[in-house]
Amino acid sequence: MSNVRFDDVSLAFGLKPLLDGVNFSVEAGERVCLVGRNGEGKSSLLKIVSGDVLPDSGVIRFRDGVTVGTLPQDIPDASDKTVFEVVAEGLDEVGGWIATYHELIEHASTESSLVELERVQAKIEACDGWSLNNKVDHLIKRFNLDPDSKMNSLSGGWRRRVLLAKALVNEPDVLILDEPTNHLDIPAIAWLEKQLIDFRGALLFVSHDRSFIKRLATRIVELDRGNLTSWPGNYEGYLEGKAKLLEDEARQNALFDKKLSEEEVWIRQGIKARRTRNEGRVRNLESLRKIRQERREKQGKAKISLEEASLSGKLVAEAQNISFAYPGGSPLIKNLSLSVMRGDRIGLIGENGTGKTTLLKLLLGRLKPTEGEVRTGTKLDIAYFDQLRGALDPEKTVIDNVSEGREFLSIAGKDRHIISYLNDFLFTAARARSPVKALSGGETNRLLLAKLFSKPANILVMDEPTNDLDVDTLELLEELLTSFKGTLLITSHDRYFLDNVVTSTLVFEKEGRVQEYIGGYSDWVSYTGGFDELGKEAGNKKLADSSEGRDEKPESSSVTTKNDVAKGKKLSYKHKLELEKLPAKIEQLEAKLDELQNETSDSGFYSQDHELVSAKLAELESVESELNDAMERWVELEAMSGS
Repeated sequence: MSNVRFDDVSLAFGLKPLLDGVNFSVEAGERVCLVGRNGEGKSSLLKIVSGDVLPDSGVIRFRDGVTVGTLPQDIPDASDKTVFEVVAEGLDEVGGWIATYHELIEHASTESSLVELERVQAKIEACDGWSLNNKVDHLIKRFNLDPDSKMNSLSGGWRRRVLLAKALVNEPDVLILDEPTNHLDIPAIAWLEKQLIDFRGALLFVSHDRSFIKRLATRIVELDRGNLTSWPGNYEGYLEGKAKLLEDEARQNALFDKKLSEEEVWIRQGIKARRTRNEGRVRNLESLRKIRQERREKQGKAKISLEEASLSGKLVAEAQNISFAYPGGSPLIKNLSLSVMRGDRIGLIGENGTGKTTLLKLLLGRLKPTEGEVRTGTKLDIAYFDQLRGALDPEKTVIDNVSEGREFLSIAGKDRHIISYLNDFLFTAARARSPVKALSGGETNRLLLAKLFSKPANILVMDEPTNDLDVDTLELLEELLTSFKGTLLITSHDRYFLDNVVTSTLVFEKEGRVQEYIGGYSDWVSYTGGFDELGKEAGNKKLADSSEGRDEKPESSSVTTKNDVAKGKKLSYKHKLELEKLPAKIEQLEAKLDELQNETSDSGFYSQDHELVSAKLAELESVESELNDAMERWVELEAMSGS
């Protein structure tokens, strides 16, 4: 039996059904990603599985003994509880005794506290709680947490890590994750991916992070207009299948509408036709009208356009040997020299708190460097997307925030009424008159984009624009930015988005060092190994050599390419043989991967024995990893052969 199964489940808030008699199941060992537009009801479906929301009708079935763990989308307010106490809460009542014991063992000093310690110890022993205590200790060590740290002393990313440990401590059979990568930096997302891949239970998660979905999901389930459609296999297979489904749906709707139109013409014919009217045909027409009236149309896509200003000067910004530190803090940026030229498309990558937003403000002249000088160019019309949403007044309506008293906006050389313009960003007339404080996270980000693109600009500065946006809006934003002829500076933790939009990256590494690399996130990883390599001795030495040269004589840019990474290395005879064999090996692995993907995407795959399914999925994961390693090794050896 499935771990979880929905039979004809319905749920509605107001007139619009979020779930319309759906059937759905999650099998043991699956990693199911639930996708769909903002507001379709994905979080509500997760809450039904976790028991926080009851459906209007239908039946939810759980396999006997199944346990469910949950990582919520919103992080609760920080409290003064310790990490140990929060993780132990995942064990329910026993966890409370264990947390109390942990606190007493650290601070018990009076006779009454020692008596209480003995009482709690007896309760724990009575239910074999010490083995559960070991689980708490093990997870805290595995997640590299300090058990005595207070939650209100941790950043949002570390608190999310603690909450994941809490969700896993009871070893749930089904783990529910709602937008787990929101507001996490790239190293934290990579760490989370590894933990979830190692998890042996079933995953049911919602995410708009396409790299995260591609890495984890073994099946995609889409919630669209109250219905669920399952797409076994990888994310690319889902995109292809979805495109074909929409084509078929449009074709069927067109045929239906044509027939309805013909019947409407017939019913309105003259006297002779009405005398010979077929009553069965009339009833059929009434039925067609009802079906057409009840059809739920797919919500249109946002239509994002940008009013581009005249060209800026050739130089946008030049930083000469700049450093910056806030009073009393360590340097965020140290000895950076950089030129930003017209048409550059630069992505900023780094852990939270390393100074990405600070560098943007320095380049724009909104902050002064502690040392060095920043020179800005001429004819700069800057549009700034603020991740803190400071450009919006929460008390004002959507219209007032964008229009600023104007009834018409000039967009792409044409006058547009404010309501028509906001409709392009999926705001209905009624929603456009709502205060900003009533909007969801996704709606607020769409409003920021609408405000940002309502004025001419030749410089786009975007600080985390992808948070809370659904995939459709992300893809449209990518198309717009790709066609933008001006200069783009963007910070994002969305790896897929960066790969599609930028042509170079500024990576915030250790001790205030900022390095520039050609290409997007994946190119940087192929050059350096990514954040996992930054702490290793060889990688640090390689970067130190580059930095020392820059300190002695500042350069206009610190661009690093494949050849820079491999500089000084020559292919040995052994390496030459390895390079010759790699293409054949890659070809074999790709063929094996195609075979496994076809096998696991078969509709009957998950109905097989659980052990066989798990083994095949593990083999698929192993081949994917081996192929990635082989490709990275091939790139490395090719770079060495060309140096």
